[in-house]
Amino acid sequence: VVGMLNPEDVQAQNALTFIAKQNQLGLGVYLTTPSVLHAVWRRYMPYKDEIQAAIKEFGAVKEEQEITALEEGLQSSQDAPVIKIVASTLRQAVDIGASDIHIEPQRRRLRIRFRVDGKLHEVATLPVGLSHTIVSRVKVLARLRLDETRVPQDGRFRTIMFGRDIDFRVSTFPTPSGEKVAIRVLDSTTGVKSMDELGLRPYGFAPLQEGVEAPYGMILMTGPTGSGKTTTLYAIMNKLSSDEVNIISLEDPVEYFIEGVNQSQVMPEIGYSFASGLRQILRQDPDIIMVGEIRDKETAGLAVNAALTGHLILSTLHTNNAVGVIPRLIDLGVPSFLLPSALNIMVAQRLVAHLCPKCRTKEKPPQQIQNTIKQELQKLPDAVRSDVAKRFNPPYEVYKPQPKNDCDVCKGKGTIGRTAIFEVLRMTKELGNLITTGFTESALWEEATRQGMVTLRQDGIIKALEGDVLLEEILRETEE
Repeated sequence: VVGMLNPEDVQAQNALTFIAKQNQLGLGVYLTTPSVLHAVWRRYMPYKDEIQAAIKEFGAVKEEQEITALEEGLQSSQDAPVIKIVASTLRQAVDIGASDIHIEPQRRRLRIRFRVDGKLHEVATLPVGLSHTIVSRVKVLARLRLDETRVPQDGRFRTIMFGRDIDFRVSTFPTPSGEKVAIRVLDSTTGVKSMDELGLRPYGFAPLQEGVEAPYGMILMTGPTGSGKTTTLYAIMNKLSSDEVNIISLEDPVEYFIEGVNQSQVMPEIGYSFASGLRQILRQDPDIIMVGEIRDKETAGLAVNAALTGHLILSTLHTNNAVGVIPRLIDLGVPSFLLPSALNIMVAQRLVAHLCPKCRTKEKPPQQIQNTIKQELQKLPDAVRSDVAKRFNPPYEVYKPQPKNDCDVCKGKGTIGRTAIFEVLRMTKELGNLITTGFTESALWEEATRQGMVTLRQDGIIKALEGDVLLEEILRETEE
């Protein structure tokens, strides 16, 4: 028996129904008054127990409201098969580590595809007649409008699978064959890495660590969409999070939640943009600010000024390499003379397939590739080149996948997820002088490599020699 001040509260009723089903309890809901509730609490609970129980109960109810039961209503719903299809699809995606689910109505079929390790794979073809009901089920889970099919909608829901909290970010898109649905799978146990898990080698880790420990300035990540920039920023925020600093992030959207970080999602449709949000953050006494992306002149100017006034700024840009950050900021209206003081670290990165250590085999690439490897290694900084020369000698050997169906590591795929290759550029006095006195991008590149920057291609080749990645993919991803 539950007494409620407002028995018509639909969210509360849904939460209570879920709790009752989970615990196999009957449920009776009755109207009560504040005075009756107060009397019951005073009669049966000492003050401290009352407070603790209230906090615990609030958290439990809130969690039950947020956590969606994927197969709720199975016993009574006529749509049980569709509910099972959606639940099974979501579970399968999580189980195999898919980053995205695509539900795509075609003229004669409904196609379901998963994105695994950056590539889309078709996993099911269903009768096109199921399209509307399957899409409707996803929209119900994401609390989207069922009657609106003409315009895109965005939503999200959260559930527990395999003992882990999983968030699903849902986007619908109208097509002539029906609504297409894209679902981003956000696994809280894999989304936030430590800096040690990013795949940085010492020559990249050391300057980035130095930048992270600086009290102010900018750390900018660059690369195309889907290159892992946000993952790296989350790792940095996770390292910096403590009771002694105020970290605030502006994201589009918030993908993972980090303990101790005040995360906010921009909503441009109501005027809450990166620029307007950044202005408000500066009134919140921040120490560290993460801005999801610097897209325009206003955001760039505010971010640089914040870095110059004692804040550590973390953000991303779209450029091809680390050096490209400098001309890009100037294109966005930032005066060049401010950049040497504002910029700490610039990091370019790409994601490539990570070879399974149990399903890889050595091979000697042809002479043309041997020459490419040799040329790139000869251009490495002295200390890095010396270390590589101690471990690898020509003719060089690299690795390729040789999948085994009985492999318990990669399940016969030959690869296990993706790893990153990096290019870490530190602002120095020499680089700053070049920026303020006039430069070309080629001159910046020459100075960056002279002072010890290991390029994306060089980092990838080293990791290919170590057996972590496929050399062909490295050469393709870093082709100029």
